Amino acid sequence: MNVIVDTSVWSLALRRDAPRETAPERELGELVREGRVLIAGPIRQELLSGVRAPAQYKALRDKLRAFPDIALGTNDYENASACFNRCRSKGVQGSNTDFLLCAVALRLDAGILTTDKDFDHFARILRIKLHRPRHGLSA
Repeated sequence: MNVIVDTSVWSLALRRDAPRETAPERELGELVREGRVLIAGPIRQELLSGVRAPAQYKALRDKLRAFPDIALGTNDYENASACFNRCRSKGVQGSNTDFLLCAVALRLDAGILTTDKDFDHFARILRIKLHRPRHGLSA
């Protein structure tokens, strides 16, 4: 099964000067080696936004270019809003980007690798599959 990697995990692995080698970072490395990583354009945008140094921006952009964006369409945005509405009706809040990831994961039958605990709440309502690190649970 392919896995959509959320901003929180990419940030651990790519935006920090010295990675800590957390379980999510190790899992990302394994998924990359297995060719199972998926990225969505909004995640790419979140990762690149706020990078001040042009050289750092270019280096990060170039690393991320190894991963093509998931094609997004009208149905994905409509389904993301439906996910938002279902969760909100149950008292669960989230960002538009989070619900877009949920909708795409459901469409592709893909897991989501994240350290964002909000996805645990989404999973109970939306039945998305959360991909957990195979070797340890620390973040």
